[in-house]
Amino acid sequence: MARMNALIIGASGGIGSALADAIEARGDRVVRLSRRSTPPLDLGDDRSIEAAAAALAPSGLFDLIFVATGLLHGDGIAPEKSYRSIDGAALDRLFRINATGPAVVMRHFLPLLAADRRAVMALLSARVGSIGDNRLGGWVGYRASKAALNQIVRTVAIELGRTRPQSILVALHPGTVDTALSAPFQRNVAPERLFTPAIAAAHLLGVTDRLDSADSGGCFDWAGERIVA
Repeated sequence: MARMNALIIGASGGIGSALADAIEARGDRVVRLSRRSTPPLDLGDDRSIEAAAAALAPSGLFDLIFVATGLLHGDGIAPEKSYRSIDGAALDRLFRINATGPAVVMRHFLPLLAADRRAVMALLSARVGSIGDNRLGGWVGYRASKAALNQIVRTVAIELGRTRPQSILVALHPGTVDTALSAPFQRNVAPERLFTPAIAAAHLLGVTDRLDSADSGGCFDWAGERIVA
């Protein structure tokens, strides 16, 4: 069986690193990109994204591209408990990292997906980005930026289906993973629902392995269940 050629964007993070390790453990090839890699990729910088794609183009096409990035808190940003906490600069940053940056990644990296066989681009999203599933409110910027990502994935997937029918584009919710992103919010998570990065990576790769063209444009959780937009 041919070895898979994979690319992890955000490979320095907890989930991204675990995904890359798991892919290597299966005997497949993996390229790791992050702000500290060579070439570097910074979701906040369009030129960085374009340059990274151009640098990788001569090395061959990918069977899996996984964008394992996201921003919830840090650098003065915290999830809003009320609309009274909405801050324009924080919203701009959340949308840049959670939606705009990944959209620019799609522009420059979808051409690096193999077109002559089944190939997948998956991007980390979150269940709280579901509009239909929102019962609690709060976390305005994070919810809205992940909802935007889900819409971008859906929209681009429609076009992709017309031009590259074997390519699959999806958003994936990893569950609550024991990483820095979720660390302040783990108190009420049941132990069996708090996944290590390695377990989360196994779940996510299991989902990407099972996807087919009918799934393109969808948002799925770690168990492969479709999330309502």
